Amino acid sequence: MEIKKKILVASPIHQKSGILKMFLQSLENLKQEDITLDFYFIDDNENLESSHLLMQFQERIQSVVVEKSNHQDVYYRDGKTHYWNEHLVWKVASFKDSIIQYAKEKNYDYLFLVDSDLLLFPETISHLVQQKKEIISEVFWTKWQPESMEQPQVWLYDEYTQYHKQSGEHLSDEQARVRYQEFLAKLREPGVYEVGGLGACTLISKHALQQGVNFSKIPNLTFWGEDRHFCIRAAAMGLSLYVDTHYPAYHIYRDTDMKGGQEFLKKTKGKQKTAPSRSRYV
Repeated sequence: MEIKKKILVASPIHQKSGILKMFLQSLENLKQEDITLDFYFIDDNENLESSHLLMQFQERIQSVVVEKSNHQDVYYRDGKTHYWNEHLVWKVASFKDSIIQYAKEKNYDYLFLVDSDLLLFPETISHLVQQKKEIISEVFWTKWQPESMEQPQVWLYDEYTQYHKQSGEHLSDEQARVRYQEFLAKLREPGVYEVGGLGACTLISKHALQQGVNFSKIPNLTFWGEDRHFCIRAAAMGLSLYVDTHYPAYHIYRDTDMKGGQEFLKKTKGKQKTAPSRSRYV
């Protein structure tokens, strides 16, 4: 009988209680027939109710570690977008790196890093493990501005280039637009695709962890965000990055997304044996 893979599901958490409650419910719904899940949270909340929700989760679920952060930072978000600064980005990077160290010390087969504003299909982690990739994210789609179109959290080159381009190749605006639409259309189809950048919902293998992947700043890069530095470092180590699109996560980016989050949880809890139509959740 094959031994179940042991996975650490982890997240640094600074979140509104209403969103966090749905996130934790999503984690409780995860299927574990062929895997074993442990949980590790860094409680960076300023909201006491959110901290209490983590304590309740720890009481209900076996194998949950909650580590309290010593930071007292304010993180702003409104009905339009989220507001990050350099200090917050690298604070989160340090949290993720401490999680990586914990996963290595405890000898987990995989680390699944997930942001606390995402809701997952119950099959997500089991499915990602089955892909046998060193680093793979589940896709999710977000309107980064209320009036913009939805975009995936993965990209092909540099900071967020989402169309194929060869080195030295010069594209007209129309050519770039066509290739961009082709890339988005491909990610709407269930599959596993190689990408150049990813984040927020990522399964990392023990081998990749042992190779030394991490989120610390690469000194000679000015790219914004710890995920870029993680991905560039991984690629330089010879590790390929992939995105899976069978079970798109639901992103509660704004409070207005919470209603859709509740619908997502109702439709996915214990009912889906295979991935449903993309159109209902993206």
